[in-house]
Amino acid sequence: MRIIGGKAAGAILKVPKGLGVRPTPDKVRLAIFNSLGPAVENTHILEVFAGTGALGLEALSRGARSAVFVELSSKHARVMQQNHKSLDAALGQARFRVEDAFAALGQLRGSDERFDLIFADPPYGEKNINKRSESFAQQMLDDENLPALLTDGGRLVLGHTKRDTLEYVAPWELLKTLKHGDTLIDMLRLAKRDDD
Repeated sequence: MRIIGGKAAGAILKVPKGLGVRPTPDKVRLAIFNSLGPAVENTHILEVFAGTGALGLEALSRGARSAVFVELSSKHARVMQQNHKSLDAALGQARFRVEDAFAALGQLRGSDERFDLIFADPPYGEKNINKRSESFAQQMLDDENLPALLTDGGRLVLGHTKRDTLEYVAPWELLKTLKHGDTLIDMLRLAKRDDD
């Protein structure tokens, strides 16, 4: 696994051993960042369920100003920090939080932090025919703190599996979906209110 573009292009990223992490594949990251284009530059990034930190590190390589990484596993967080240290020191500022993603969303909201891009590629949910998804991806869409963390015009980039059908609840608006094998990456924004 490697950084695909920007200042640190070609740098190898370590991946924790075992089945506890499912890194976003290079081809999927390439599709995400091709879709985002130059909109990544000078942004503030949040990556939850960060795992290896591949999405946030890719964004830093491509000119993001700062990134906050949230990962529950201290082992995975250590590997992520090693990945950051191994990259060019000219990358933007990075902070690492070892905690539950949903707890972190509430705390970040409480400290009035705002982000231009939020990446979430959580563990995949189960097939959910004839019932509402209970996956982490659906819980992200349902979380009341998440919308408050996005800047005006900000984007949520949410990964899930195609067997996990999500319900796009207010205030989210689906802009596009990138497909790669069983992986779907949804690009969402906050729907414009009538009084905007």
